[in-house]
Amino acid sequence: MARLEQNAKWLQWAVELQSMAQAGLYYGEDPFDRERYERIREIAAEMLANQSELPTETVKELFCSETGYQTPKLDTRAAIFQDGKILLVREKSGRWSLPGGWVEVNLSVKENAVKEVKEEAGLDATADFVIAVQDREKHNRPVYPWKVCKIFVRCSVQGGTFQPNTETTESRYFALEELPELAEEKNTREQIAMCFAAEQAEHWETWFD
Repeated sequence: MARLEQNAKWLQWAVELQSMAQAGLYYGEDPFDRERYERIREIAAEMLANQSELPTETVKELFCSETGYQTPKLDTRAAIFQDGKILLVREKSGRWSLPGGWVEVNLSVKENAVKEVKEEAGLDATADFVIAVQDREKHNRPVYPWKVCKIFVRCSVQGGTFQPNTETTESRYFALEELPELAEEKNTREQIAMCFAAEQAEHWETWFD
């Protein structure tokens, strides 16, 4: 996805138009109104395509494929500690991230956090508590043309070992002062520092935007 400016007015307009059109298509019954909503959604996609490096058809697949009332997507990130260090997995790009990903439609946030740890780090884990719920565009770049809520979950390892897989090539524990190059669209140094703070706190209160 091409990099998008957080405060770009055209992006805000395109997202709002897409949301209104999607709601109209879900609730509207008049066939002529539905045609107008379809066109409004196409215009929103064309706006995004015009300002990015993506072809219009690709944008439509990403931006116009959902039905129902538009709500944020959920992303979980698992914070696992050992000897004062945090677990990161190395992605195919060579950059590092907390194990995590989009929440599956048939899983809860807790179940998804555990699943992602198993898939990306090869570990059996329990999800202990929520560290933070963040509005992604307030913390990560590039900005996406859809709203994302990032949920950071403190997890504990029960067993298992890392196995190379389709998403990650390595796992390792890092101290805060020795973090490698991060996949900052997924997690920043500040977000990982927040996880360290939660680990070190006697009583942690969930942060949320």
